[in-house]
Amino acid sequence: MKIICVGRNYANHIEELKNERPSEPVVFMKPDSAVLLKQHPFVIPEFSEDVHHELEIIVKINKVGKYIEPKFAHKYYDEISVGIDFTARDLQSKLKEKGLPWEKAKAFDGSAVIGDFLPKTNFVSMENLNFELKKNAETVQKGNSNMMLWKIDELVSYVSQFFTLKIGDIIFTGTPEGVAAVKPNDVLEGFLEDKKLFRIQVK
Repeated sequence: MKIICVGRNYANHIEELKNERPSEPVVFMKPDSAVLLKQHPFVIPEFSEDVHHELEIIVKINKVGKYIEPKFAHKYYDEISVGIDFTARDLQSKLKEKGLPWEKAKAFDGSAVIGDFLPKTNFVSMENLNFELKKNAETVQKGNSNMMLWKIDELVSYVSQFFTLKIGDIIFTGTPEGVAAVKPNDVLEGFLEDKKLFRIQVK
């Protein structure tokens, strides 16, 4: 299983990090060792003092695909959820300054939270999904998939040009504004249309 992540897919998040708006999706990967195991806390790594939460809608690929046309992309996933792309922002900034890859800041152990999946048939449209992250019972990130620069099906099609999608692969579709640092004892809860799909503690 591989985790394919999309960055800079919400205009407000691009602005809050003062990034350049891309002309095509920004793509990076996380290994399977990045998945935070169920019932485990997220442990802030020793190499960072500024780990940020990035809540995202995620989809699980259900069949093998390559060079998928956008109009057929909806056939390649039937479950969706929300997850967190944890980012060591201080380390990422240093890597970006040097023009180096982000993996150390994005793909470390436990950096991918994957919520419980729901059938996409539970929802009216993939292009109008509300989702939010609560930190210590307060909403800190809130978004809707209609705010995406590239919609879910467009992303499935795009990444399939470069990587063969396989059963069980996960695509993280980008984060809205509101990213911020986590601290020990924080409790993070992810919601998709008011359904709580994960709850984790930070240590």
